[in-house]
Amino acid sequence: MVEAQKSNQITSATTAVLLAAGSGSRFFGNIHKLLTVINGKTIFSWAVQNCLAAQFKQVIVVTGAVDLSAQISEAKFAQANLIEVHNQDWQTGMASSLQCGLAEAQRHAASSVVVGLADQPAITPSSWQRVANSMSPLAVATYNGVRGNPVRIHAELWQLLPTRGDEGARSLFRSHKDLLEEVECDGSAHDLDTSSDIETLTKLLTK
Repeated sequence: MVEAQKSNQITSATTAVLLAAGSGSRFFGNIHKLLTVINGKTIFSWAVQNCLAAQFKQVIVVTGAVDLSAQISEAKFAQANLIEVHNQDWQTGMASSLQCGLAEAQRHAASSVVVGLADQPAITPSSWQRVANSMSPLAVATYNGVRGNPVRIHAELWQLLPTRGDEGARSLFRSHKDLLEEVECDGSAHDLDTSSDIETLTKLLTK
């Protein structure tokens, strides 16, 4: 049991970044997709609670299009290591949100970040931990052999990430594939993209 706990412990220099700034334009509903409730919790609450349960020293949430203050306050009540950063340029795409998260991580002297998306509520705490504990400068979670999230990025690679557009770390997968480790994980990186995904996620979050 002691050995298992050691293997799951995340170094204090590794910070989680949860991106929650997008508009969710493909999701047609009465509310923003991150506020969709499945099994008594919003999509965002599922995602942030799983990330917090992985026991990072800091978890940075990057917000933008939707007000998540109520859910963030609730999560902060449980754990004080949650930091919200608002991306004023969220309309320009995911890259600007990632840059906001990196800037905050740098202020906290992080040597690496593990980045996930808030519309992927079925990523388990153990998946966050496994990717965080990778010894490679660049690591990506895989699910049944398919790449997903989260992604670990060492600080030496941050300057190579895009600053505009909707691409995040994928550009590094191509340019630095020799550094990339694929980490097999449990759970699922299935995201809430359209209303048809609700049924799939309900099944995943009921297990």
